[in-house]
Amino acid sequence: MDPTGLGLPPLAAAFVFGLLGGAHCIGMCGGIMSALTFAVPPSMRSPARLGGLLLGYNLGRVASYMLAGALVAGLGTLVGTAHDGLRLVLQGLAALMLILMALYIADWWKGLLRIEALGRRLWRHLEPLGRRLMPVVSLPQATVLGAIWGWLPCGLVYSMLAWSLATGEPLQGALLMLAFGLGTLPALLATGLAARSLGNLIRHPATRTLAALSIIAFALWQLWSLLPQADAHATHPPAPSDHSH
Repeated sequence: MDPTGLGLPPLAAAFVFGLLGGAHCIGMCGGIMSALTFAVPPSMRSPARLGGLLLGYNLGRVASYMLAGALVAGLGTLVGTAHDGLRLVLQGLAALMLILMALYIADWWKGLLRIEALGRRLWRHLEPLGRRLMPVVSLPQATVLGAIWGWLPCGLVYSMLAWSLATGEPLQGALLMLAFGLGTLPALLATGLAARSLGNLIRHPATRTLAALSIIAFALWQLWSLLPQADAHATHPPAPSDHSH
C-alpha cells in the first residue's frame, strides 16, 4: 500500500484522483468559480487579470488542503504510535474511503454526502468571512478567499484526508493533499475560463465511469497489500505490557 512511504506512485495516484474527480469538482465548485468571475467589475475582466485571480483562488484552496492534510496526519501519528494495529485499521479505512469516492464520482451511490454533512457546521462560520472579501479585485484577496473556500464540505476531499490520516506523517499528509489539489486544477481553471469542451469531457458518463473503476482498482490493490501485514499482526500480536511487581 505504501501510504506511509509516499514515494512517487502514491503521489501520482493522488494527482490522478484529483484529475478524475474533476466531474464532481465542476458540479460542486464550478458555480462558485463562475460567480467569482462575474463578480469582478467589467472594467477589470481582462484575461490576464481573471487568470491571475483564478490562480489565486486555487492556490489558496490547495494550501488549505495541505494544512488539513498535515493536521489529520498528525492525528494519525498519535494513533499509530499508540497501537500498530490501529495503523492497519486506518490504512484499510483509507482504501474504503477511496471506494466511496469512486462510487460518488460515478454517481452510483451518494453516501459521501452524509460525510460532507459533518463539515457543514464549520462551513457556516467560515462562509460569512468569504463574503466579506467580495468582490475580489486583487491577488491577495483571491488567495485568502481561496484559502477559506478550501474548507467547503466535500466528500472527495474527506476521502483524501482519510488517506492522509493513514500516512501518520504531517509532511507526507500535506504532500498527498498537494498532489490531489493540483489534480483538481485543470477542471476548475477550465470552468473559470469557460472552457466548455474540457468540462463536457470530464462530466461525460463514460469518463466518470472510467475514473471510478480506476480508483476502485487502486483501492482494492491497497487492501490486498494490507493482508500480509494483517496476517502477521494476527499471528504475532504485540506482547502485553508487564505490570507485575
